[in-house]
Amino acid sequence: MAQRNQTIQGAAIAAICGLSLSLPSGVIAQSRSGNDLLRLLEQGSCKNCKLQDSDLVHADLRDAELVNAQLQRSNLSRSRLDGADLRQANLSFASLLGASLRGADLRGANLEGADLREADLSGAKLDPNALASSHWKGATGVSAEASSYASMHNAGVEAAQQGRLLEAEDYFNRALLKNPDAAITWLARGITRSQQAKLQPAQQDITYAAALFEQQGDTATALQLREQLKQLERKEKKQTGNGYGSGFLRTAGALFQQLAPLAMKMFAPTPF
Repeated sequence: MAQRNQTIQGAAIAAICGLSLSLPSGVIAQSRSGNDLLRLLEQGSCKNCKLQDSDLVHADLRDAELVNAQLQRSNLSRSRLDGADLRQANLSFASLLGASLRGADLRGANLEGADLREADLSGAKLDPNALASSHWKGATGVSAEASSYASMHNAGVEAAQQGRLLEAEDYFNRALLKNPDAAITWLARGITRSQQAKLQPAQQDITYAAALFEQQGDTATALQLREQLKQLERKEKKQTGNGYGSGFLRTAGALFQQLAPLAMKMFAPTPF
């Protein structure tokens, strides 16, 4: 661990020396923070350390022991935290942009406001809904259990609006694992599937969405969905030959696209 972080250690030592010259002698907390930072980089272990506001960009902290570490507001962008033990750590409002956290243990960690965009969370251990109040757009390895229904649905909406249809469908799948009675998400997934020419699954999703809307008292939306499905069925009966022609696919896509304003709604809170 020490060899892998020589460059960072040098920068840390320089920063600590600078602090000792410029800060009042009574600021003991800063001194302890600097000592804890050196301990982490040299030993790869710093349980209960006070590391808030630390600059650990690109730090190699694989398998580091950071149980109950205070890392709030720290910059861990692009750091390597694979296998790190971060149980009970405070990572609130920390930057983990593009960090690798494969197999890291984050159970009990405070991730409120943490920036996990583009991070790799494959195999990471997380509490249920641990990412509900963090920002994880573009992150990989995010499970349905780790985030909220709203965050998953919102991520699907954004991906669909940007034309990332397979990704959008996957987010809607995970949102439905969290809330299988969410009519709007069934509708959103159906539209996303129709845009990929998956017409039969799309029709099934929209049919089920209509049933849910009706059960939940929104009969107007249920009727609108069923009318669109009837129009598609009439077009389908006029088809000749096997399979769907390009004209029919365009018609189906246009019909389902009329439903997009109903489906592509986001929910608060919106962080992901």
